[in-house]
Amino acid sequence: MRTVTFLVLEGVDKGRVYKDLPIPVTIGREEGNGLRLNDERVSRFHAKVQVEDGDIILTDLDSTNGTRVNGTAIQIRRLRAGDQLSIGRTMLLFGTMEEIAARRAVAPLNAGGQAQTVRADELAAASGRLAAPAPSPAATSSDRTVGPGGTQNWSAFDDDIPPLPQKLTPAQAARLAEILDYLHRGLTMAVENIDANEDGTEVRIGFAEWQTVQAVQMLLARYGRSVSEPDNKD
Repeated sequence: MRTVTFLVLEGVDKGRVYKDLPIPVTIGREEGNGLRLNDERVSRFHAKVQVEDGDIILTDLDSTNGTRVNGTAIQIRRLRAGDQLSIGRTMLLFGTMEEIAARRAVAPLNAGGQAQTVRADELAAASGRLAAPAPSPAATSSDRTVGPGGTQNWSAFDDDIPPLPQKLTPAQAARLAEILDYLHRGLTMAVENIDANEDGTEVRIGFAEWQTVQAVQMLLARYGRSVSEPDNKD
C-alpha cells in the first residue's frame, strides 16, 4: 500500500510529523480524517490525497478558505516531494527527508536560468507570512512588529529578539551552541547561491536551496515541539 508523509511547519500542530499515512487520506479538522489538524480555519473535510496513474494527487474539497501549493491556490494538483501546502493557518511539507533528498539530487542546479524568479511579496506569501515593510529610521517598536490584523512580523531588532535561556550547565550550553551552529550552517549554504536583482525586489532561488530553507524550518518546528512536549514522540 502506498503511503505519504507530511511535516507541519507552521500552525498549532507545528513540529508534528504525520508519517506513512495510507492513501487515499483526507485532511481536515474533524475526527474521521487521516490527517487531522487543530486549526479553526481548516474545513471539516478540507482536502483529499489519492493516487491516480502513479501520481499523488491533492484535491481541495470545496473548502471555505481554500488550499495553496507553493503559494498558488489550487483545486487539484499533483504533489511532489518538497511541495509546501498551506491549509488554513497550517503549513505542511510533503514527503520524507529521503524523498525530498532524492528529488534534490535530480533537480537542475541554480544556474543558467534554471532557478525560479520570485517577487519578495510572493516569497512571503509562499511561506504563509506577511511581508514586513522596511522600517523607517523613526519607526517605533510597535511599528516594527505589528502587521495588519494584529499579526506579528519578524524582525531582527534587538528589542524584538527573545532572550536566550540563562544559567545553562556547560553540557546544555554546548548542545544549544551545536544546534544553533548546525541551523546557521544550513541557512548559510542556502543563501550562497541566491541571486537578487539590482533593486532587491526579486530573488532567484533554486530548488535545492529552497528545500534547505524548508528543512531548517522543519527542524526548528520539531525542536520547538520537543521543548514544549518532551514526552510527545509525534
